[in-house]
Amino acid sequence: MSSQLNIRNVPPDVRHWIRRETERTQQKQNEFLIGTLRQAAQLSYTPALPFDSPQIRPSPRDHRLPFSFIDLFAGIGGFRIALEENGGSCVFTSEWDRYSQRTYHKWFGELPRGDITKIHPSEIPDHDILAAGFPCQPFSIAGVSKKNSLGRLHGFDCVTQGNLFFNIATIAQIKRPPVLLLENVKNLKSHDQGRTWKTIYATLDGLGYWIFAEIIDAAGWVPQHRERVYIVCFDKQVFRTRPAFQFPASPTNGPALQDILESNPDPKYTLTDHLWKYLQEYAERHKEKGNGFGFGLADLRGVTRTLSARYYKDGSEILIPQPRKTPRRLTPRECQRLMGFPDDPDRYPIVVSDTQAYRQFGNAVVPKVAAEVVRSILVVLRSEWERRNKGCLLKCAIPELEQAAV
Repeated sequence: MSSQLNIRNVPPDVRHWIRRETERTQQKQNEFLIGTLRQAAQLSYTPALPFDSPQIRPSPRDHRLPFSFIDLFAGIGGFRIALEENGGSCVFTSEWDRYSQRTYHKWFGELPRGDITKIHPSEIPDHDILAAGFPCQPFSIAGVSKKNSLGRLHGFDCVTQGNLFFNIATIAQIKRPPVLLLENVKNLKSHDQGRTWKTIYATLDGLGYWIFAEIIDAAGWVPQHRERVYIVCFDKQVFRTRPAFQFPASPTNGPALQDILESNPDPKYTLTDHLWKYLQEYAERHKEKGNGFGFGLADLRGVTRTLSARYYKDGSEILIPQPRKTPRRLTPRECQRLMGFPDDPDRYPIVVSDTQAYRQFGNAVVPKVAAEVVRSILVVLRSEWERRNKGCLLKCAIPELEQAAV
């Protein structure tokens, strides 16, 4: 018998797991694989990577379990950061915006697939969690107001964006991931007198999922009021009874805006006298009409308004006061911090223009909030795993390595 093993056709998700573990343990690939196989031999079980053996038990102090996920409408990876932080392995990504793709590729070493409407579900690997921050413009207060003023359709009548939810539903129907993790704007529940939400709920319910939804304000984790609806669904074919899932409670003592500000921002972010005068006059005109529109001069010891994708236009919703100067807008790096992305310029550099950076952060999922929701999901998965106390919890477990050719 030869002393060498030739393992062929290793699935991408397993390759990703091996690469991640060798980087984490700083081992050579051959050394890591031999050690894993030796441990398996000593424990007298055949490893079905990464965690479907009863010999591999999660720590009683840690709710993390190895799992696979897909990242749809990925943006710049807010969900991915949260899921990987909790032990997840990304097996598929889709994002159509080329500038977001550029950032995503730089941060994660992976170029997302493009338009999800052009990708057949059969091309998507099996996975445990489907994560998607599906487009919010058709359902947002700002988006609806703009479309109404232009006489355009919105919600599910918006062919180009609103119907993208049904791409998620189709993927869920065909791939049957045990868990769905979705995020959208707060207005999703109230849009069109609640009919949009009823349609979404009925669709997910009809697919056979237990549904949990809650509006969460990110202000407990980042110095920004950012209310978003999180939707978590569990497959009834896997979870026979309604899980005891609970959304995370918001921290009571979140950070203040001054905690994330740069000490010496570039003067180019200071408003010109002309723009500052215009914003003041604009606010005054609307105040006289009884409207609430206008600039937002931020309280450095508090939290800001919601950062929007339009922030690049004039920065009016979040202006930073300056002594003896006109106010300034946030820098892109401050927006990155305001959204709770890791503050690591080497690992997460800004590789696009200021305009595109503002758009990307304004459209992003807050990773710190998403990470807490993921942890709550893993509490349910771990509980179910322990209840069964056998084999693989998830139907979409990563397949075993092909039998080695000797």
